[in-house]
Amino acid sequence: MPALTELQQNAVGELLRVAPVAVELGERFRAAGHVLHLVGGSVRDALLGRLGDDLDFTTDAHPQAVQAVLDDWAEATWDTGIAFGTVGAQRRGFRIEVTTYRAEAYDRTSRNPVVTYGTSLSDDLARRDFAVNAMAVALPDWKVPDAFVDPYGGMDDLAAGVLRTPGTPEQSFGDDPLRMLRAARFASQLGFTVAPEVVAAMSAMAERLEIVSVERIADELSKLLLGRFPRAGLELLVDTGLAGHVLPELPALRLEIDEHHQHKDVYDHTLQVLERAIALETDGPDLVLRLAALLHDLGKPATRRLEPGGGVSFHHHEVKGAHLARRRLKALRYPKDVVAAVTLLTELHLRFHGYGQPGTSAWTDSAVRRYVTDAGDQLQRLHKLVRSDCTTRNRRRAAALAAAYDDLEARIARLAEQEELDRIRPDLTGDDIMALLGLPPGPLVGKAYKHMLEVRMERGPLAREDAETELRAWAAAEGV
Repeated sequence: MPALTELQQNAVGELLRVAPVAVELGERFRAAGHVLHLVGGSVRDALLGRLGDDLDFTTDAHPQAVQAVLDDWAEATWDTGIAFGTVGAQRRGFRIEVTTYRAEAYDRTSRNPVVTYGTSLSDDLARRDFAVNAMAVALPDWKVPDAFVDPYGGMDDLAAGVLRTPGTPEQSFGDDPLRMLRAARFASQLGFTVAPEVVAAMSAMAERLEIVSVERIADELSKLLLGRFPRAGLELLVDTGLAGHVLPELPALRLEIDEHHQHKDVYDHTLQVLERAIALETDGPDLVLRLAALLHDLGKPATRRLEPGGGVSFHHHEVKGAHLARRRLKALRYPKDVVAAVTLLTELHLRFHGYGQPGTSAWTDSAVRRYVTDAGDQLQRLHKLVRSDCTTRNRRRAAALAAAYDDLEARIARLAEQEELDRIRPDLTGDDIMALLGLPPGPLVGKAYKHMLEVRMERGPLAREDAETELRAWAAAEGV
C-alpha cells in the first residue's frame, strides 16, 4: 500500500491538474455566499493518483442555488439527480456533480432513501459509507494548511489498505444497506481489506439487503465484477451471507466432498475460471465474459450424481446452468443482450470437451461450422471461457487440452478463410427457392431454406447446379 508521503504527493499532482476548473468553481460559490468542497471518491482517488475527469463536490447551497451558480458558467447542466440534492454540469472536459449536504436513511420497508439536507460539512462526512470516502478539500483555497478535512482517518486507512465506516458499521448499514455490497465492491476495486467489525456487521445484517432495489444491487455486482480483484469481493459476499441475497447460486457451488467421492470444489473452480478469464481479456474488463465465467457451472449442484466406484458426474449441467444463469440475470434485470450472451456461453462451454481426445470421434468440418455458427458473435468470448475452464493440475492433461483448442482455432481460421465462416448462408436464397419450386412466400419456403442450410453446414459450399439438384431432391421427397 502507498505510504502517506506518496499519497500526499499524488493528491498535489492531481489537484494541480483539476485546479483551473475546481478553483474557479469554488470562487463562484464563495461569491454567491456559499462554501464548496471536493469530496468523497474524488479526494480518495486524488490521493491514490487515479483521479479521472469526474469530480464530486459538496456544498451548503441548496439545489436551486447550485443551479444559479452553474447556469452561466457550465457548458451544459442537468438535474436528473436533483431529487437527491445533486446537480450535474460539464466544463472543459470535466463532468461535475455538486450535491447539497445531506443525511439520508432507509426506514424498515422502503427501497428508496429519504433525503434531507444537512447543515454542515461534518454532518455530511459523517453519513458517508467509509472513512476513505469521508475526506474533503476546501475550495478555492485548497493550498492552505487546513483545507484538507479528514475527521475519520481516511488517509491513514488508505495507507493501510483497510475499509472502515466513519461511525459504527451497524449505523452505516442501517442507513443504507447497499453499503454492505459497496464494501465488497471496494475490496474488488481497490484490493483493500475490510475491517473485522465491518465484516461482522455485514454478516449480522445481511437480510437488510432485501429492502434495496434490484437495480442498485445489480449495479454494485457489476462494478464488483469489473474490479481488479473480483475474487476478493465475491468471497466476502459468500463468507458474510450477502451472496444469498444477491446470487444464491454462488454459495450453492460449495458442494460437500467426502472421502469416497472425490471431485473438484466447484466453488473454488469457478473462482479460478473467473481469474483465468480475466487474464485472457485483451480490451479491458469484459462484463459478459466475467459473468459467464462466474455462472458457467451453476447447473452442477442440480445435476450432481455419485457414481459407483467413487466417481461424480454432472451430466448436462451446461443445459441446466444456462437455464439458471438466464433466470438469475433476468431477476437482477440485466439488459437482454447481456442475458442472452451469458446464457449462450454457459450452454456452449462444454461442447469442445472431447475434441481431439483419445477415444473420441474426430470433429468433421461440419461440426466445426456448427460450433462457429452456434456461437455467433460470442465466439471470441467462448474461446476464452473454454480455455479458462481447464483448471486441472495435471500438466500433461492441461497441455493436451490447450493443444487441442489451438488446433480447433486453427481449423476455424482455415475454414473461415475459405468459406467466410462467420456469414454462413445456404447456397440458395429464399427467392431462389421460390423461383425454382414455384412456391409463394410461406412456411414451406422456410422449411426448404432450413434444409439447404443444413446441407451447407454438412457439405460446405456447393456449386449452383449441385445446390439446385439437392433442393429438387428434397422437394420430391417432401411431395412438393
